[in-house]
Amino acid sequence: MSESVRVDVWLWAVRQLKTRTMATSACRAGHVRVNGSPVKASHKIKVGDEVRLRIEGMDRILEVTKLILKRTSAPLAQECYINHTPERPRVFIPPVFSRDRGTGRPTKKERRELDRLRGIEANWGRLDEE
Repeated sequence: MSESVRVDVWLWAVRQLKTRTMATSACRAGHVRVNGSPVKASHKIKVGDEVRLRIEGMDRILEVTKLILKRTSAPLAQECYINHTPERPRVFIPPVFSRDRGTGRPTKKERRELDRLRGIEANWGRLDEE
C-alpha cells in the first residue's frame, strides 16, 4: 500500500462523494480542506490527516485512518476514517394549515384561522375612530 493517496480518490473510495468527478469538482470549488488548508484534487493525504468536506452547507470532519485506492463496500470504507462531525442541529418546523383539494372555498372560520397562522391581522368591517 502506498504512503499517500490523492484526496479526490480517497473521498470517492470512502464513499463520501458518488463519483470521482464530483470529488474533483468539490476540490476545485474550495469545499475540501486538509489540515485547515484548501487543497487541489491532486493533493496527497496520509494517515492522520484531517479532511473537511463541505456538503449541503455542513462540514464533514474526517480523520484519515487508512488509505485506499479502490471503492469498496460501505462497512470497509467506514474503517478508513474516524468521523468527528458534530451532530446537525434540529430545526423546528411549525405545523402548516392545509385543506384537502377540491373542498371549495374556505369558510369564514377557516379563513380567519389561515390569517391567524400567517400573522395577518384582519380588521374587516371595523372603522378606526380618530
